[in-house]
Amino acid sequence: MSRLFFPEAIGASPLPSPALATRFERVETFVFDLDNTLYPADSALWPQIDARITLYLTEFFGMDGLSARALQKFYYHRYGTTLKGLVDEHEIDATEFLSFVHDIDRSSLAPNVALAREIASLPGRKLVMTNGSREHAVRTLERLGVEGLFEGFFDIVAAHLVPKPAAAAYETFFEAYDVDPTRAAMFEDIAINLAVPHLRGMATTLVVPKAGQADFRERTDREGEEAPTIDFVTSDLPGFLAQINAARTASV
Repeated sequence: MSRLFFPEAIGASPLPSPALATRFERVETFVFDLDNTLYPADSALWPQIDARITLYLTEFFGMDGLSARALQKFYYHRYGTTLKGLVDEHEIDATEFLSFVHDIDRSSLAPNVALAREIASLPGRKLVMTNGSREHAVRTLERLGVEGLFEGFFDIVAAHLVPKPAAAAYETFFEAYDVDPTRAAMFEDIAINLAVPHLRGMATTLVVPKAGQADFRERTDREGEEAPTIDFVTSDLPGFLAQINAARTASV
């Protein structure tokens, strides 16, 4: 399928798309990443988490902030998450780390009525798959008013600390929730995290910032938007889900 871009929705009634109807007609499980996907990339959450990770390394190693920052990014790029590097090389307590770095202020988030409405309207199961912690997912989605719409929260602990984009993380997830990837869809803000889902048959959607919107993601996490493993790209997740719902309704 050709990659299709769905920008910010215009108007209240999305037009049904034949491409969406075709790709999503067999989908029975909708899987969402958390950070910078279910909440916008310009929210204040990710910079806080990023800073807390640096602070953890500063305190753990007794090093200056610049050195801690450099080590943080080294672990992130080598292991997929800073946590994985710390566990593998220094045997830190993963639960303690996750609790520390996700101790953030979420007051910038407000209930997203449109997002809640469209997720609730999706047929089938709804799941969250995150490289963060379950507690962070639950607390964040409570602020958005969508926490109760999801059947489960698959976090980095459930993945045995193996992060996306590693194939093993997805296989553990599929097995844990009995997900048939050929009848599932994945929504993500990092292109490389959609490679394995696409290979396994999932409908893949990359969620990107709106034009002019601040983007606090890692530079490398913004790359790959033209990858053939991406079916759809949207800068408006609620609007895109509304189009999926409209397309599926129109095809019935």
